[in-house]
Amino acid sequence: MREQAGERGDHGTIEGWVTRGANALLQPMQPVAFSRSLPQDALATIEIDDSRTFQPIEGFGFALTGGSAYLLAGLAPADRADLLQELFGPTDASLGLSCLRLSIGASDLGRNDFTYWDLPPGTADPDLARFNIAACDPEVVPVLQEILRINPTMKIIASPWSAPPWMKTNDGFIAGSLKPECYSAYARYFVKYVQVMRGLGIHVSAVTPQNEPRNPKNEPSMVMTATEQAEFIKGYLGPELRKGAPETEILCWDHNCDEPDYPLAVLGDAEARAYIGGVAWHLYNGLPEAMSKVWAHYPEKKVYFTEQWVSAHDDFMGALRWHTKNVIVGGLRNWCRTALEWNLANDPEFLLHTPGGAVGALGGITIGATIKRNPGYYLMAHSARFIRPGSVRVYSSEVDSLPNVACLTPDSRVVTVVTNDSDRASRFRVRHQGAYATLELGAGDVATLRWDRSPEEIHADRSS
Repeated sequence: MREQAGERGDHGTIEGWVTRGANALLQPMQPVAFSRSLPQDALATIEIDDSRTFQPIEGFGFALTGGSAYLLAGLAPADRADLLQELFGPTDASLGLSCLRLSIGASDLGRNDFTYWDLPPGTADPDLARFNIAACDPEVVPVLQEILRINPTMKIIASPWSAPPWMKTNDGFIAGSLKPECYSAYARYFVKYVQVMRGLGIHVSAVTPQNEPRNPKNEPSMVMTATEQAEFIKGYLGPELRKGAPETEILCWDHNCDEPDYPLAVLGDAEARAYIGGVAWHLYNGLPEAMSKVWAHYPEKKVYFTEQWVSAHDDFMGALRWHTKNVIVGGLRNWCRTALEWNLANDPEFLLHTPGGAVGALGGITIGATIKRNPGYYLMAHSARFIRPGSVRVYSSEVDSLPNVACLTPDSRVVTVVTNDSDRASRFRVRHQGAYATLELGAGDVATLRWDRSPEEIHADRSS
């Protein structure tokens, strides 16, 4: 894996970590020295140019579902403290998770359907006196507060799966849409949620008007057309948040990459667009390039990847390889500032879900008699652990069968995540600032490569 002896220049050495299977997880690679000698053989080459910068990176993480919080809360305090330090701690040995998604009310991975403002029929409550943040899933807030003591800068994105049923056209938790006469009350519900959470020491960075607005089948769920979303944002949610919680952004869409026309329609409404900070995306359908299609029309709007699950039936390396290629590489290459997987934790029998909710959603960890670390955990181990908030994506060339993305970290290191998306071993080169390093990955391997920028590069940056 090294260049020939005597050819090493002063450009430094690549250190790397590779996952080759469930029995070879995040294993240190043999260091590889850069050389300024021109290679004599032709190999696929990943070109890195850290002078060409793109979007900042705000964080990686999971959803802290009601079920996840319940499982974490059930651990002995010392065990929970150790696990949360492993997941969220600031040290190089921790996973470094820096972004969490919350459900406003129930998600499908909780014990019950509920919202924070459920009212008996015919009840009037114009001042939200009956709003109750502890209505159900009471473990979410204390677990989150414990996490925030470890990482006070955690970015939090919150999304409702359903409005309170009394606001909906079908008076139920599944499907239905928001009654126009309830738009104002629902906007005030969002503001109340953000304000109550702030009072508990939890800053909600952004909200989306609706999780998966084109999905009527989940439990809970609610449908919302692009026209309805634009109307709700511009006439109600935007003005109310700006007045009552101005530091919380609105992200539109929050659904798959197969319908870019939806966020384009919402953003196409200039009045709604004035209140929207960005677009949130999932990838159960479509391709990551859809995110760039929307960004190209509105490059001033941020891009966030907020959800993708691993199924309990997925092969370990197949899942890690696919999610590396599509969520980490695909997301970041298409302007995403975050890359979030779905639930943080599941129980061994996958019992924590609503009756109509998704069965078999494999969390980053499984909490049972022991803690099992799943593909989502190692996806974050290859990304969040090395690419901390404050990093910025830099140019790296696209190479067939070697999906990759590169970032420059706040401590002036270049980090590249790459997977060998082929069925045979691949030798390839990394080229940076005129120096070359030769590496090899086996079929399906996932690797993180890291090296220090040269003192000359750092000095040039500081002088510019």
